[in-house]
Amino acid sequence: MPALSAREAYDGVRARKLILVDIRTPEEWTDTGVPKGALRFDAEASGFEVRLAGLRVDYPNKRIILIDRSGGQASSVQQKLAGRGWRDLAIVRAGMLGNGGWLAERLPVEAP
Repeated sequence: MPALSAREAYDGVRARKLILVDIRTPEEWTDTGVPKGALRFDAEASGFEVRLAGLRVDYPNKRIILIDRSGGQASSVQQKLAGRGWRDLAIVRAGMLGNGGWLAERLPVEAP
């Protein structure tokens, strides 16, 4: 499954080539902040997949990148959706908190 480094994801968002979606919970967003430029879709909330599908309609030429705490949940969501035909999803390796993740790379965050 496709995965990007935190730096690659950040550069793609800055260049407006990617849509970054933070799939953590609101509590996690509050604890660490949210990657600058990321949308916030709680993967545990009702309607999560519908919201993601809406992005595919709104941004048909942009790749959707998922970021979570450390990569595990994003990978699970990616695999689940790949089983339903999604081929344009990637994840941020190491997520927000993992070794080489968003915070470890000192990439910008914003308040939720």
